[in-house]
Amino acid sequence: MKRATIEKLKYEDSLRRREEQMRCLPKAVDDGRRVVRVFVEGYEDVAFWRSIFDHFDNDYLRFEISVPNREDLPKGKKVLMSMLDRTEKESVLLCVDSDFDYLFAGETEQSAKILNADNMFHTYTYATENYLCYAPSLHNVCVKATKNDCHIFDFVEFMAGYSRAIYPIFLWYVYSAKLSYESVFTLQEFKNTVRLGYLEVENNGADTLAWLSRQVQRKLHRLEDEHPEMCDDIEAFGEYLRTKGVEPDNTYFYMHGHTLMDNVVMPMLNSVCDKLRQMSVAKINSSKREGLQLRNEMSNYMNSLRSVRDVLLDNENYTTCPLYAKLREDIQRYLENTIGKVERERNSVTLK
Repeated sequence: MKRATIEKLKYEDSLRRREEQMRCLPKAVDDGRRVVRVFVEGYEDVAFWRSIFDHFDNDYLRFEISVPNREDLPKGKKVLMSMLDRTEKESVLLCVDSDFDYLFAGETEQSAKILNADNMFHTYTYATENYLCYAPSLHNVCVKATKNDCHIFDFVEFMAGYSRAIYPIFLWYVYSAKLSYESVFTLQEFKNTVRLGYLEVENNGADTLAWLSRQVQRKLHRLEDEHPEMCDDIEAFGEYLRTKGVEPDNTYFYMHGHTLMDNVVMPMLNSVCDKLRQMSVAKINSSKREGLQLRNEMSNYMNSLRSVRDVLLDNENYTTCPLYAKLREDIQRYLENTIGKVERERNSVTLK
């Protein structure tokens, strides 16, 4: 039997098995609203976009968030881009990380498609992780993880300082990405330069930021020495990025999302949460409780603790982020247009 025939039979068999599995699944409840299918890049994005669309619950549309069911292509932004011209704009929405497409503002083919699409929403931040790491929300993350509400660290001040420290090297990385000069400054080099090796909680991380600034300046001087012809262009590029909202003290909104979460915010949160847990344990140990009563109190506290990462991944306190307002406006505009059409359709049916 020919190889092509065997592959075809395998494919048809997989389709049959999938159809059988689908028949066994419970059917969705029909509540009378039009179903709008919302496709996202990956499974880790489902919860984020679910929380976004929960803010737009209405009597006309019901949003169902899922990952595209495609065997021929991997999951991710590329799959959603391939669906852009082949979906009904009113009943299918595509939600993606902006990456740098918002900043490139139509100057690349992909960014032009995303920014001009009626049924594609993008984060404006680099990725969903940047929202989860929104500085004003991080104290709440610590409280939920440690059950200690003591303010021992100013996350807003630290992240503004962190952003200012990495801003010069961020410009080099984004400009290199825009020109596809990946050999000039790679993502791995950027990660290695801006990651936090440690966090000194004392003095609100001033020593850590001083160390980071030295790291950045060393890398910056090397890039300027190796590519002097790019220096003026990068300065002008920085002025352009300001028109998109990029400022030295908010750089972390636009940097690589996984790097921000895994190599900056998680080390910071772990250091702060360690201190908060130590404070709580010391408070319990210094109480008048003794013996079994003390052990029970300590056990109750330990059992109440949560994983810092899990709490961060559940974080929804980013709605005051300025970039979230842009995303909200985009979805609201879609709702106004689509709900208007649904109302007209219902009215025409009633009149008949």
